[in-house]
Amino acid sequence: MQNAAAARARFLADAVATASPAKLLTMLYDRLVLDLSRAERAQVAGDRSTANVQLQHAQDVVTELHSSLDTSGASGWAGAAGLAGLYTFLASELVEANISGDAARTASCRVLVEPLRDAWHEAAQLSAQQAAPALGQAAAPAVPAQRTGAPTLLSVSA
Repeated sequence: MQNAAAARARFLADAVATASPAKLLTMLYDRLVLDLSRAERAQVAGDRSTANVQLQHAQDVVTELHSSLDTSGASGWAGAAGLAGLYTFLASELVEANISGDAARTASCRVLVEPLRDAWHEAAQLSAQQAAPALGQAAAPAVPAQRTGAPTLLSVSA
């Protein structure tokens, strides 16, 4: 079992190390939805300990998304400030959902995040499609500039 866990960890580390910024972003959103789903199930079951672990990890993911967002205006994306506000709201709601043990509050965060995750997946796919035919030309990225870091947030299997 130890070898399987080590192999999985190595595979994930390699996937993160070689992923494009758009792929890292979608991986973070996928993990955020997973954390929220697990936390919600744990809260419904009355398992505060598991819910706490999942919600704290979700908070870490939201913090990373927020800190990696380029709000300087250098990227030219007008939506950055609004997304930063959303991340601030989510972080606050996740803390409150954890303190109160409120599964409905956790579910509302998940419902808010899922369409964003889907939109980022679509944008990443569009960006890849635009880049593929223009091998010799630079394609305009469909995904706004976002600094990426903290790939360890993806490796937590809890």
